[in-house]
Amino acid sequence: MRGSLATTRRWSALGLVIGPAAFIGGWVIGGARTPGYSPVDDAISRLAAVGAPERGLMTTAFVAYGAAVLVGSTALRASPLRRCWALAAVNGAATIAVAALPLEHSASMDTWHGVAAGVGYASITALPIVSAGPLRSLGYGRAADLAIAGGITSGACLVATTVSDANGFFQRLGLTVGDVWLVAAGFALFRAAARPRPAA
Repeated sequence: MRGSLATTRRWSALGLVIGPAAFIGGWVIGGARTPGYSPVDDAISRLAAVGAPERGLMTTAFVAYGAAVLVGSTALRASPLRRCWALAAVNGAATIAVAALPLEHSASMDTWHGVAAGVGYASITALPIVSAGPLRSLGYGRAADLAIAGGITSGACLVATTVSDANGFFQRLGLTVGDVWLVAAGFALFRAAARPRPAA
């Protein structure tokens, strides 16, 4: 019998859905509006670099993602997936830091931008993997297997950004796989909290 994923922070769970939607929307629209920008070869952060034509849009998308995932982390903390909440909070904070440390400002800021991005990569990769244990204990064995596969795929893609010329492609793929976990978790927590609980 499967356990419940219910959280006491039902509406906060939607932050895990809204954040990725804002982020993906930002890089899709921003990239399409930027002349000469390649989603295969160019990193997402280039859209928010100093002097970039869509800097405002992409910076807003970064901040919206970070803030929404921070809110969503409170729903994770109040659920059986509480083991994941700190990673989600770190991921949200790291993404806001990426926005606050734009590329092309200075060499030192570029370095700190890379550090913030690395923390974001590590946390989004670890999130689904860490969720596998609680999911399996609740009876969601297939979801646990998919979570582990997703985390490994996300991590492999993000590592590939450091060795491949197609770093934009692998960055988007790796982050999107992690975002799929966030969205799935957000909807699952929201729906579980909406179900009536059996009488004692």
